[in-house]
Amino acid sequence: MNQVTIPVGDMTCAACTSRVERAVLKLEGVATAQANLASEKVTVVFDPERVRISDIKATIRSAGYRTLDPSTTKRGEERQRKDREVRILWQKFFVSALFAVPGLYLAMAPMLMSAPPLIPHWLHPHSSPLVYSIVSAILIIPCIAAGNRFYRKGFFALFRLSPTMDSLIAIGTSAAVIYSMVAVFQVALGDASAAGKLYFDSAAMIITLILLGKSMEAMSKDRTSDAIARLIDLAPDTAVILFNGIEREILIEDVQLNDVVLVRPGSRVPVDGIVILGTGSVDESMLTGESMPVSKKPGDKLYAATMNATGALQFKATGVGEDTTLAKIIRLVEDAQGVKAPIARLADRVSAIFVPIVMLFALLITVIWLIVTRDIAFALSIFIAVLVIACPCALGLATPTAIMVATGKGAELGILIKSGEALEIMGRLQTVVFDKTGTVTQGQPQVTDIVSVQTDRSDELLALAAAAEMGSEHPLGVAIVAAARAAGVTIPETKDFKAVPGKGIIALIDGTEIQIGNGLFMQEAGVDLADFGIEVGILASEGKTPLYVLAAGLPLGVLAVADVVKPDSKLALEQLQAIGLEIAILTGDNRLTAEVIARQVGVERVFAGVLPEQKSEIIGSLQADNRLVAMVGDGINDAPALAQADVGIAIGSGTDVAIESADVVLMHSSLKDVQTAIQLSRKTLHVIRQNLFWAFGYNVVCIPIAAGLLFLFGGPLLNPMIAAAAMSLSSVSVLLNALRLKRFKPASTQF
Repeated sequence: MNQVTIPVGDMTCAACTSRVERAVLKLEGVATAQANLASEKVTVVFDPERVRISDIKATIRSAGYRTLDPSTTKRGEERQRKDREVRILWQKFFVSALFAVPGLYLAMAPMLMSAPPLIPHWLHPHSSPLVYSIVSAILIIPCIAAGNRFYRKGFFALFRLSPTMDSLIAIGTSAAVIYSMVAVFQVALGDASAAGKLYFDSAAMIITLILLGKSMEAMSKDRTSDAIARLIDLAPDTAVILFNGIEREILIEDVQLNDVVLVRPGSRVPVDGIVILGTGSVDESMLTGESMPVSKKPGDKLYAATMNATGALQFKATGVGEDTTLAKIIRLVEDAQGVKAPIARLADRVSAIFVPIVMLFALLITVIWLIVTRDIAFALSIFIAVLVIACPCALGLATPTAIMVATGKGAELGILIKSGEALEIMGRLQTVVFDKTGTVTQGQPQVTDIVSVQTDRSDELLALAAAAEMGSEHPLGVAIVAAARAAGVTIPETKDFKAVPGKGIIALIDGTEIQIGNGLFMQEAGVDLADFGIEVGILASEGKTPLYVLAAGLPLGVLAVADVVKPDSKLALEQLQAIGLEIAILTGDNRLTAEVIARQVGVERVFAGVLPEQKSEIIGSLQADNRLVAMVGDGINDAPALAQADVGIAIGSGTDVAIESADVVLMHSSLKDVQTAIQLSRKTLHVIRQNLFWAFGYNVVCIPIAAGLLFLFGGPLLNPMIAAAAMSLSSVSVLLNALRLKRFKPASTQF
């Protein structure tokens, strides 16, 4: 199965998204289709052997919608297109308002008693009914032209028996205009009283107010993708390459694999690559969250959109176009914004039948009022108000806008959420399981203790051990050398080096034989471990590996090495437990080491000595208790467990396999971001519930009022213009509520 995301134009409400989905799902070979009103895209999973992308596009177009270029290499063009659409909507609104406001004034002025009259004698309906009627009719024409899309799309959908929001507007305003045109003919035939039956002003103001709402809605929707726009803007437009030794500045999309690229201080890296010449430091905070620049030398990786702080670097391009790390991040966010969360399905089911039911209800209530009052104008007012106020725009925007803003905000915080489903489930998690090595711990051994037999010889002990280990590639040896360099001690030169597999090493330093190894190595050398002045059991109980050092056959001291806990792990796990989550550690390491680490971070439940294939089984057993479980890991061996969990969370510094298997990626590699992701999810669910409550509640309350419920009990009748304003306001309010998520800030405690 393949997946494609196709931008779709002209979707205006939840009924539109349902219609697109139904049309695409009818194609043989299409497994799923999810249309998103907020992102204006449809994501389709299909069998390429049975259906082609061109067939899917043709089906969308036959349903009455435009298909746009899905190429992610043209994001700048798509941004321009959206800006242009917003600008055109505002232009149409201003044109409509320019004629609707005078039309409304013309209709209302005669009702206001004033001397002199508020309109001239030759335009007054009482003295010049025909001129008044004709001018009113002329003023509606530009308004209809400005709102022509409502009629084109609305009647097209109606004729295909799939009415949408546009259908409701088209029918309501058309009924008002047709009724008014009949009245104009009656005036022309001599019935002056028919001049009081014109609804041109209502139709014009309905179109104007809806265009205003659509313009504001488009602007708000544009703001929901601000995060992606900022990510896109991080990448430079051009790159400087070295071609035959000559510098050439070319467009970034023209950079090819293996091109030699030059990046100067103060410039952003245009594509991913590996340094081949030069040294410097690069600000990678946009990827890692680390504020300190990272030193770069030949052989080190560079990432697109990071900032070269110092030193000119030449590098070979290894990732260009859509293969850069930045492009993958953008694609992950865009994919997440296009996939619906489970909570959205309720709105989908309702909207699929909502518009037809509203149309039938409007007809029924109109007939009832016509029979009761025998007043066509009164019944028509009811008909228009019900159709206009019932437009399900807010319903279609309630969930996707919140998801778009939340996933964008997550990306800003270094949290890549791959789907709306993962975003929703995180807010309802009950158990979070952490891999130990590289997730809770640093993943690399470090020297934790230096115990010298003679207390004043610790630096000498570390220096000699580092000198002996300089030729070793063993992780423990690398840790000792790193500790010596960090301490600033002078490392002497090693004359000879010999490794004893599984036991230790022997090196000759300044004529002295230095031996470093485990307890067995020492015992074979005839040395009593008690001579080192430290209880071996203490180090072992702390999960540390002791390395004993002899100089000329005499005990010099002990270096303890261990994989230490990350600085923020303890606080991060405590905070997760504080918000009611059960925490567990899952590792292939031995139980003693695992329990030591668990005690350090305050976790009681530990699964130790687990093989990679058993990790997913343990996650499954936790899920069998009807619990929602998240797995946090970084290694290849974590991939099955990440896939098995309800939400898989990968550490960004981990392997590509783990990142591909996960639903959420923590780019900053900090466990504090697990809580941030959960907080963001809970806040998003809260906003979605508010939006759905408002969207459903708006229709539940307003439709009966539009149908004349208050009028029955002596209250006012809802004017169709007020209905149009309320409908537009409902959509904009839902969008503004979703945009509150842009102000989300991680907290150290629960909400």
